[in-house]
Amino acid sequence: MHMTSFKRLFVIALASSAVIVGTTIFTRSMPSIAQNDPPLSQMSELPLTHPDVWAFVELANRYGCAARYSDGSLVVRSGRPFQQQEFIDAFARCGDRIFRLNLDRLLTDDEIALLQRLDREFQVFTIIGSDSIDAEDISTLQRIESPQSGMPQTTAVGASRGTTRFSAPAPYPGGALVLNGETGEYNREEYNPIDENRFLQARTHPLSTFSIDVDGASYSNVRRFLNSGQLPPIDAVRIEELINYFNYDDPEPEGDLPFSLTTELSEAPWNRNHQLVRIGLKGKSIPTENLPPSNLVFLLDVSGSMNAPDKLPLLKSAFRLLVNELDEDDTVSIVVYAGAAGIVLEPTPGDQKDAILDAIEQLQAGGSTAGGEGIQLAYELARENLVRNGNNRVILATDGDFNVGISSEAELIRLIENRRDDDIFLTVLGFGTGNLQDAKMEQLANHGNGQYAYIDNILEAKKVLVNELGATLLTIAKDVKIQVEFNPARVRAYRLVGYENRLLQAEEFNDDTRDAGELGAGHSVTALYEVLPVGAEVDVELPEVDELRYQQPTETTDFAERSDELMLVKLRYKEPTADESQLIERPVVDRSIALNATSDDFRFASAVATFGMLLRDSEHKGNATAVTVRDLAENALGRDREGYRAEFLRLLDTYSLLVTEE
Repeated sequence: MHMTSFKRLFVIALASSAVIVGTTIFTRSMPSIAQNDPPLSQMSELPLTHPDVWAFVELANRYGCAARYSDGSLVVRSGRPFQQQEFIDAFARCGDRIFRLNLDRLLTDDEIALLQRLDREFQVFTIIGSDSIDAEDISTLQRIESPQSGMPQTTAVGASRGTTRFSAPAPYPGGALVLNGETGEYNREEYNPIDENRFLQARTHPLSTFSIDVDGASYSNVRRFLNSGQLPPIDAVRIEELINYFNYDDPEPEGDLPFSLTTELSEAPWNRNHQLVRIGLKGKSIPTENLPPSNLVFLLDVSGSMNAPDKLPLLKSAFRLLVNELDEDDTVSIVVYAGAAGIVLEPTPGDQKDAILDAIEQLQAGGSTAGGEGIQLAYELARENLVRNGNNRVILATDGDFNVGISSEAELIRLIENRRDDDIFLTVLGFGTGNLQDAKMEQLANHGNGQYAYIDNILEAKKVLVNELGATLLTIAKDVKIQVEFNPARVRAYRLVGYENRLLQAEEFNDDTRDAGELGAGHSVTALYEVLPVGAEVDVELPEVDELRYQQPTETTDFAERSDELMLVKLRYKEPTADESQLIERPVVDRSIALNATSDDFRFASAVATFGMLLRDSEHKGNATAVTVRDLAENALGRDREGYRAEFLRLLDTYSLLVTEE
């Protein structure tokens, strides 16, 4: 028997069987409609003073679907009336969110009645009225919702530290929401727009400055799309994260330096008239047994939106792998959040694996998503158990769909920034399909002295939490910035491949208060510059500016004319707990070698970059094709101990088939 979500609401109201376990929900009474008010459906403008209109606005704000006008602006009490269609659109969006994320079990009787009244007015949803609900429907919902139905329910362990003690409600099979006669299958994944880097003239823009990025989330997310038979959204493709998903065989650092610096120069495989410079960093490798003690707080999202096989069940499997790598010197705490946040495991030694694994196993999904409250509690717990000269880290696992309390990207970023000065680092693990909030999670990691990975399967979990454990857990250098000065006597123009959301102003390179990326033990970071040499045919658009009125452009120095240097690479970094940065400089000599004579790392990184440009349909992809990418990559697999580069070839073949089908 199929029941729509609104019919389900009628049944719940009649059966009085909705259950909230362990979480106190505070709501205000909904106002009733005055007898002499005209029907809303007969109004062209819906005043905010109408009790049902304002009650809906408050409900929408509570459930994370803030009411907005058609221009996107928020509805406030002093605002203008809704146009009728604006209100209908807002109502449809909010209903979609509530039922798709299983938030309907949090609705009060008054809220249910409000939604029923509004739908009777506007007929937005396909519903079956209360007069058609029979005893079988009520019996069915009682079996689904009743706490005696045999569904397991979790119980919080340990002190609540002033927040609600948390226990997630058991999941349930919800009906399909129907919008305008069609199933409401909406993809709510969010990605920040990427304005691809363009060529800049070295004479007028001699400096290029950016923060490193060790995230690999974009690659595994792209893999998820391709393996499901779809091309990824353009803005889901961050080329630097595709490149940095892979390890490179650059030399280990010497002496006390936390990383080595390698440069290489050849031709760009997608445009043989251009040069390609690879800058490679390799963090010092530290064997797992030599890692310092870890104070880890697992911050786990168990809200209703995590109720899917590729979310909470995969999350549990991933964290089991991590727990099995810990020992008695490590400490694990577990904070969970849904409608509220709470501690389900007080700080526990890493060798007490049964207790840790049992706490993870009991988790179930349900409720809304109070992510901000969970973050605050997790950082508080990490600070209380801070390990001096150790690894203090919050590991956030979520689909990023925060919708209760502090939920906006800006608010969450400010919260994270206020905590990072405690030398507590952040790892963000993304899970799931359909409502992955990639933009929000990437920014949280960027501003929280951390990294972001997307876990699309158990093998990716093993890569991030076992194979690369040191890189994931131990930061060896923070606020790592790169600044390149180009010699205009040799470089006509250049562009940085990727890193669009990591660009810095030139003066921020020397500003030690400016946050930048972190480098973990054993991490590899690669940056590529495409260079148009002086004297080469200008086959790209170069931006021009008008002549200045009050000054002349700087002339090149005699040194620039005489020097064989193409560019100067400068790096700044801080020790993990330091406040002052250290500087490294390395000139790159204009001595290009043939592409087939370059290292496997150079050719493979350039192949991945080319693939990223194909996925983005970049204006800079030149004459690249999937065939040329494959030719370049399959001869540059190197040792490929874990098979990640071989997998890249299989993804490339999948891409080729999808493009052919189109």
